[in-house]
Amino acid sequence: MSSDRNSPPFPTKEAVLDFIQQSPVAVGKREIARAFNLRGNDKIPLKQLLKELKNEGHFGREARQKKNNLDGRLPPVQVIEITHIDSDGELIAVPASWEEEQPAPMIYVLPERKSKFDLVIGDRVLAKLKRLDNKSYQGIPIRKLEAAQLKILGIYQITEEGGFVKPVDKKAKKDFILNPEYAKEAKQGELVLCEIRKGRSRKGLKEVRVIETLGAINSPRALSLVAIHERGIPNTFPEEALEEAEDAKKTELGKRTDLRDLPLVTIDGADARDFDDAVWAQPDPDNDGGWHIMVAIADVAHYVRSGSPLDNEAQTRGNSTYFADRVVPMLPEKLSNGWCSLKPNEDRPCLVAEMWVDADGELVKHKFIRGLMRSQARLTYEQVQDALNGSPDATTAELLDSVLKPLKGAYDAMLKARYKRGTLELDIPEFQVKMDEQGEVTDIVKRDRLDSHKLIEEFMIMANVAAAIELESRQLPCMYRVHEAPDPVKIEGLADSLHGMGIKFAKGQVIRPKVLTQVLERISDLPQAKLVNELILRAQSQARYDPTNQGHFGLALSRYAHFTSPIRRYSDLMVHRALIRGLKLGDDGLTSGEETKFNDIAEHISATERRSSAAERDTINRFTASFLSHKIGTIFPGKINGVHRAGLFITLDETGADGLVPMSQLPDDYYIHDEKNHTLTGRRWGREFHLGEKVMVRIMESNPISGGVALRIVEGDDDGELVPPKRDKKRGRGNHTRRKSGGKKPGTSPNRSRKK
Repeated sequence: MSSDRNSPPFPTKEAVLDFIQQSPVAVGKREIARAFNLRGNDKIPLKQLLKELKNEGHFGREARQKKNNLDGRLPPVQVIEITHIDSDGELIAVPASWEEEQPAPMIYVLPERKSKFDLVIGDRVLAKLKRLDNKSYQGIPIRKLEAAQLKILGIYQITEEGGFVKPVDKKAKKDFILNPEYAKEAKQGELVLCEIRKGRSRKGLKEVRVIETLGAINSPRALSLVAIHERGIPNTFPEEALEEAEDAKKTELGKRTDLRDLPLVTIDGADARDFDDAVWAQPDPDNDGGWHIMVAIADVAHYVRSGSPLDNEAQTRGNSTYFADRVVPMLPEKLSNGWCSLKPNEDRPCLVAEMWVDADGELVKHKFIRGLMRSQARLTYEQVQDALNGSPDATTAELLDSVLKPLKGAYDAMLKARYKRGTLELDIPEFQVKMDEQGEVTDIVKRDRLDSHKLIEEFMIMANVAAAIELESRQLPCMYRVHEAPDPVKIEGLADSLHGMGIKFAKGQVIRPKVLTQVLERISDLPQAKLVNELILRAQSQARYDPTNQGHFGLALSRYAHFTSPIRRYSDLMVHRALIRGLKLGDDGLTSGEETKFNDIAEHISATERRSSAAERDTINRFTASFLSHKIGTIFPGKINGVHRAGLFITLDETGADGLVPMSQLPDDYYIHDEKNHTLTGRRWGREFHLGEKVMVRIMESNPISGGVALRIVEGDDDGELVPPKRDKKRGRGNHTRRKSGGKKPGTSPNRSRKK
């Protein structure tokens, strides 16, 4: 054995055996040595130990059928997975591979040195276990393990060589073998969720077994399932959480403030199913030109108690995820669409930000109350906009003077404050997927951006600011929504891009939101306006959650927190609990254990938000590709939004779809890539492609599974065939990039026919 005093203790047979059995893939001596940090001479006794285990019958077909916990106890070393944080702030884990019928034992994770591990929900850890009682253990982490691919999502294909699963993940380089006995009832071409069989491989390919069949891959509704499984978004609730939600019941008035006679209304999209905010305003008689405002938010903390099964699952999910055809909610439907939804004419508990603003929209004072409300109406953005434009319907006509006009008056005042502080006013179009009852995509359209949208947005921002001020002033823990100033390197790259389009932007200046907004105002009428908005967006830092206040650059606010959507964001629930505790509004506020884990929770919910955003973006791309797959050969207008050595990236005007025109599909020439000025210039014919240029493109391919769209620029004749422009004597400098031309030299047959 190694005599190095700093080397870890040599593992026991039980520890090594458990590591092998818990591994989702085949492991050898090298992987075991790495896992237990064994070096040099330690590998000699490891080899002997493995030999003994094999002789004892622990390896082989029969051994694989054995359970890890023969006497009901877990082994002294086990791979565990962090599942949640309890009300005392303890990290809770379970065995990583638990296949027993009874519930998994609870493992309280206690790192030996807190600075050694930065563990969050979902992490897998090799840990020493100490039994506390029949149902719980104490776990001390030995090593944090890299996330292993345990499941794959793919398409079942039956060939002459047998069954295979082709992963939908574009990064996957190999298929998986699926033998008939492990295919369940899956059929050719169906989408299947599979588990990788431990240690099984053939012909260099891993074997899998079907866990769930998700239906025909050509079904549009399968596209969101791809994103759900590909991104690892939990979409089934534990039985304990569902039971807790079912036990929820109507809230009585008790010590709450009775707001049921106040004409609060909800204003949401026509397709919204949960309503977590309601608004009201009236002129402030004590402040000339000022306004008295209330923003009432569903009191989720009343139903979701810290450390409960509902809370554990909500924290794990971090947020709801929204797709065109479904929602993966943070809370079970019984709550998200039931007791926590501010339905009209039904009593609902709420937490209210009561605020007063002056004539210039500045927040003068505020307070928070816990109340019981009854929404007077469920309104849509379109209804409210029509009413404010002079065309009310039967519902809004009765509310126009008493409710809607005061809301508009308060909004107009708050706009003054917004303009004064100089927020970043990006104009990024949002596209909506239209579907029929069968789930077929019928159209991709731009969402209207109405004043009624902006009205609700401004009310929510004001309430979020008030929550941050309240918690900060009382020195209470706050889950801030942080958006830092852009990285100077990104700003320099933005300046280069703008310069390449002939737009002035001084380098080295102090960047404030107002500076970027002024650029957008200057070019608002130019063809490049949309692209410049996107370039400025790309230059921004990514917003995140953090218990340390670092301000919000985009909104030009010194402090900001999310308070207004606890149904769909765990961050907001944390803010509610902090307010409840700090203002002594009940016994269901923030616990001391939660407070100690604010950093961990912030990191986790920032990650789940990014995960959901990626899944939503992927699905929009897939639905759009599905829509365009029926339009192969059709020509659409678009703009060049990226110039690379690989080709041109184009965004289609009508659908917002992004597609690639490969270098091989550009007019035959030898292209010079100018990275600084974002151009491709043909050395022979002089055709220049530049960032922001309007182009016409033909849809060549559109893959709904990957979301990829292949395009080809068309210009010249009536059929859209590529005709090289007249020779231009200008020459560019930069990286020479040859368009593939079947081996022919640039000077041969520039007008030859193209592949269709």
